Amino acid sequence: MAGEILDPPLKRVRRLARDPSEILRERFERLPEKDKSLFQTGSWVLAFNSSFCGLIANNYLRSALNITQARLASTLPMVFLPLVSTLAAYEFWISQPLMRGDLNCATCASVRGGLIGAFVGCVYPALTAIPLCGSIASRYATAPLPSKENTFRYWMRVCKPAYKKLRFAAVLQAALGTYLGTKNYDIYIKMLQLPETARDPEELRE
Repeated sequence: MAGEILDPPLKRVRRLARDPSEILRERFERLPEKDKSLFQTGSWVLAFNSSFCGLIANNYLRSALNITQARLASTLPMVFLPLVSTLAAYEFWISQPLMRGDLNCATCASVRGGLIGAFVGCVYPALTAIPLCGSIASRYATAPLPSKENTFRYWMRVCKPAYKKLRFAAVLQAALGTYLGTKNYDIYIKMLQLPETARDPEELRE
């Protein structure tokens, strides 16, 4: 059904002499403020949740490794890195392809959003906390660290309780990412279906 709605207006946009992304940007400005706000700021909600997941993982590992030092040094990266990574991934895989007219599959947009939410928005922050907290624990000797051959089993044992508690956050992030990807695609369809105006004379001739 989405393909039937999308194909005629998309083909018309692509036949124009102007860059399709320029036409889509102009149409974006004609959208209701509610749609523009969701398209522009929705990914920030996902990114802030990613930072929150990073803080949770960081706090759990600090507690497991008895770390009380360098709180700011471990907190800032766990806020900043997930935030920037989630925004960049969402922009690269969803927002920009939609604004170029390159992402024309509703399912693809939803799946991309869900994967970004789950992996970039939760798994990545959780994994980033391991080397960060491990280096601090090693520097301040707050907990006995394993030899190289036992590293994997050691970190599995240390991280397992914390990551069990992050499973709900991963599901939540995946659901939120899927929702945002779906809504952004719906907004893209609205742009394609907007009535033609005198601002696009090539479109009027079509």
